[in-house]
Amino acid sequence: MNRFTKTAAIAGATGIAASLLIASPAAAEEIACTGSLGAITVDNLRVPQGATCMLNGTQVEGTITVKGNARLVAVNVDVDGNVQAENSRRVVVKGGSTVGGSVQIVQSGAARVARTAVNADIQFDANSRPLAALRNTVGGSIQVIQNTGGADISNNRVRKITAAGVITT
Repeated sequence: MNRFTKTAAIAGATGIAASLLIASPAAAEEIACTGSLGAITVDNLRVPQGATCMLNGTQVEGTITVKGNARLVAVNVDVDGNVQAENSRRVVVKGGSTVGGSVQIVQSGAARVARTAVNADIQFDANSRPLAALRNTVGGSIQVIQNTGGADISNNRVRKITAAGVITT
């Protein structure tokens, strides 16, 4: 093979590789967090059943999902989507965090959202342990519905507060 043929072969292979990269759809990936993550960027994040995830300065370009009996502690995080937990053990979002969507804690244990900017709603629904929403800026509403562990909702800047069926012990 002469020099011209080699150059043409390399250019052709590079063009094929580039067209494959362009033709592939960009799929958001989900990572499982079972330890600690620092100041990195991820797409979607899942805390698997029974796991503990500590986030510090993490950028999540999608949603955080907390599974059954799992724990999440998120400090100074930036979440483009939602923070969603169902049947989780504990969820904490605090320390200058921002959430582009809602924080939804449903049928879980304890939860605390503090010093966080939430673009949409904070929802505590049918949880069994102490809840807190403290010093947040909330673009939508704070909903506290059928919880049995008590709730401390104070010093928030919020558009609307809903407290229906609140059960305190």
